[in-house]
Amino acid sequence: MATPAPDFRCGTIAIVGRPNVGKSTLMNAMVGQKISITSRKAQTTRHRITGIQTLDDAQFVFIDTPGFQTRHNNALNRTLNRTVTSTLAGVDLILWVIEAGVLGADDKQVASLLPEGANVVVVANKSDRVKDKETLLPFLKQLAETRDFADIVPMSAKSRDDVQRLLSLLKRYLPFGEPIYGEDELTDRSERFLAAEIIREKVFRWTGEEIPYTSTVLIEKFEQEGKLRRVFATILVSRDSHKAMIIGVKGAKLKQISTDARLDMANLFDGPIYLEVFVKVRSGWADNEAGLRAYGYE
Repeated sequence: MATPAPDFRCGTIAIVGRPNVGKSTLMNAMVGQKISITSRKAQTTRHRITGIQTLDDAQFVFIDTPGFQTRHNNALNRTLNRTVTSTLAGVDLILWVIEAGVLGADDKQVASLLPEGANVVVVANKSDRVKDKETLLPFLKQLAETRDFADIVPMSAKSRDDVQRLLSLLKRYLPFGEPIYGEDELTDRSERFLAAEIIREKVFRWTGEEIPYTSTVLIEKFEQEGKLRRVFATILVSRDSHKAMIIGVKGAKLKQISTDARLDMANLFDGPIYLEVFVKVRSGWADNEAGLRAYGYE
């Protein structure tokens, strides 16, 4: 990257909110590449994931966080919540993502975590889904009365124009400074980590309601020969019945998960992928804090 201009801005921006408000979709849109996995099911994001967008005059370092968990109190969810609160302490700006027209108890619990004095921009996402548009302005006014926010932005993360408008607004809140990352870097996460996340996304997509929350993905081996990457992965579940569901009749579901994951990896890593995925049972893995650290949970 050429020497940045004296007025170059660079800063870290945490993206927080309750589960399933579109945080990961928003970050991917702002980065311009799929870095954080998405699903219509809650608790898709389980890790702190950095996405980087570098422009001529600014570098945005977005940190996608897990949705703050209020409904289940196992070791995994306590770990996810610690990830959220620790992230908020060291960033330049916070994006609090809510669903336009909705401010429930879970949203208010997330709001209570926002540090006093922090620069907070509220993103009222999915505003395109609000049927009665006349209700949106009173909702935003009511929201503005709850705290001194830096800004409140109604938008849709799926609208390119809305995303560009948000980036322009956020740039004003970034401190002046040199870029932290190279101009071509999109994330600080390794390809090994991203491979595991892609497989986990496909588990969310192709299985029922219960299985994603009792499963995780381990990369046993990740090798690269030229452009070819060889990936050997294990989907870890807590019950034999879940293993059978993921494998499916004659292995059909596992084949679908593997095929979709391989295609996404090939696109993200820009090269051919050899992928083998196995399924193993490890009872109680999600409620063992020491075990969670071994599986990469912070």
